[in-house]
Amino acid sequence: MARGKSKTNPNYKVVAENRRARYDYAIEDEIECGIVLEGSEVKSLRQGQANIAESYASVEDGELWLINSYIAPYDQARNFGHEERRKRKLLVHKRELAKLWDASRRKGMTLVPLVMYFNDRGIVKLKLAIARGKKTHDKRDTERQRDWARQKQRLLQQHR
Repeated sequence: MARGKSKTNPNYKVVAENRRARYDYAIEDEIECGIVLEGSEVKSLRQGQANIAESYASVEDGELWLINSYIAPYDQARNFGHEERRKRKLLVHKRELAKLWDASRRKGMTLVPLVMYFNDRGIVKLKLAIARGKKTHDKRDTERQRDWARQKQRLLQQHR
């Protein structure tokens, strides 16, 4: 996935990324969803002031919610600002919602936000992952495989 502005989509812009998610969780499936925001939140996101590192999603009362995400207050919206860590509603189709609800009920599965970004039409989207938490030895195996892949690339570069 491209970071920042893409050559094909000049409006595409990553606002917040949860880099730790791929280290802490084994990603099984990804879903793109919309997010309900207030005006001051969108203005703050355009300035790139958001954090989804400690956040997660959950299905409550038949709706999908993003919990504990941080969007910095917008300075110019003094009287009509927003709460920084409020629950934000996520927009998905009913079929996808049922799939997410089933996945979150399974043992060890959680809904983790990966990336918040503006798509090519300038609309804020959130990439949500169905993930299983990794144990410590799984994390070590992942690091070992990543290191071996890097070392292999270096050896191939030196061999040429």
